[in-house]
Amino acid sequence: MNIFRLLGDFSHLGAIIILLLKIWKTRSCAGVSGKSVLLYAIVFTCRYLDLFTHYVSLYNSVMKIIYLVSTYFTLYLIYRKFKATYDRNHDTFRIEFLILPSAVLALLWNHEFSVLEVLWTFSIYLESVAILPQLFMVSKTGEAETITSHYLFALGIYRFLYILNWIYRYYTENFIDWISIISGIVQTVLYCDFFYLYITKVLKGKKLSLPA
Repeated sequence: MNIFRLLGDFSHLGAIIILLLKIWKTRSCAGVSGKSVLLYAIVFTCRYLDLFTHYVSLYNSVMKIIYLVSTYFTLYLIYRKFKATYDRNHDTFRIEFLILPSAVLALLWNHEFSVLEVLWTFSIYLESVAILPQLFMVSKTGEAETITSHYLFALGIYRFLYILNWIYRYYTENFIDWISIISGIVQTVLYCDFFYLYITKVLKGKKLSLPA
């Protein structure tokens, strides 16, 4: 494992912790897209079906379990414990328009036409667009709390670091995975406008606002 992947993993973990702390401390999930979290739950479930059949390392197994447990716990907080604070009126992105194309693409372009491999590929494609409901929600409300902005920034940095990881692996291991690379680039591009606003506003103590 190289430093870019390690930093990417911990950036991803940091994003999850930031979101959980935000919800737990404020006792509210206002401003959080339950649909984006639901998409990430689908992503991790499909990707980590091999958790008990294919052992890579203790680190790998522990991180998979953390991602799964923390994401489903976040869903519980949003849709059960603090559901009265969930803003359904603004979390209206049609996620079927993300799930169905990702599923079709996974059937058409994958490394191997097997159940686990197709589901893994589906998770890669779906993850590349899973943040769209959250960004859509921010654009509808017109602004995001600072802590929500930190969560989004950490997720964006995670994907950027993974692109560096793929570049590093190409030059050191002669390994290239076009499915992961293209999906990662798509996901990073979706964050570009947010990154600019985060750097120019949030880091200067202002509340982030996205154009409607």
